[in-house]
Amino acid sequence: MKTTEAAPKQSAVKVGQIPASQPKNRKRNRVGRGHAAGQGKTCGRGIKGQRARTSVRRGFEGGQNPLQRRLPQRRGVSQRALNIGVFRKSYAEVNVGRLEATCETGAVVTIESLIDAGVVKSAGDGLRVLGVGELTKPLTVRARHFTKSAKAKIEAAGGSAELI
Repeated sequence: MKTTEAAPKQSAVKVGQIPASQPKNRKRNRVGRGHAAGQGKTCGRGIKGQRARTSVRRGFEGGQNPLQRRLPQRRGVSQRALNIGVFRKSYAEVNVGRLEATCETGAVVTIESLIDAGVVKSAGDGLRVLGVGELTKPLTVRARHFTKSAKAKIEAAGGSAELI
């Protein structure tokens, strides 16, 4: 006679407790194919009226002035201006005073070096150097944009401001 070892106790799952899985590709409900199909004649659209005939246009609110007409237009700014919507740029900004505190003398400052040093969190659309603070160390700064005062302070300290 063979002896069987008891299997380690696991939580027993019964067949009736398994939830039914949702079908991956649900079959499309075809309408207008007779009463027996369940969606015959009016096809679930009710009787007559605007919504029974075809779909109402996008943004239609039943005759009420729609939201896009109720809101004011943005005045005085071109639709292709760089500060609107998809054209908006998001620069990582740093002041020259912060460069003075965090960079060594003669260092080459790039967006990557500032991310590694923890000065800025992400690159965004590039580095923008602002002119707040004082700078005494000669630095080579490579950025997408410099303010006039930042460029003047970098060059006055004996460094160079390079546009990339």
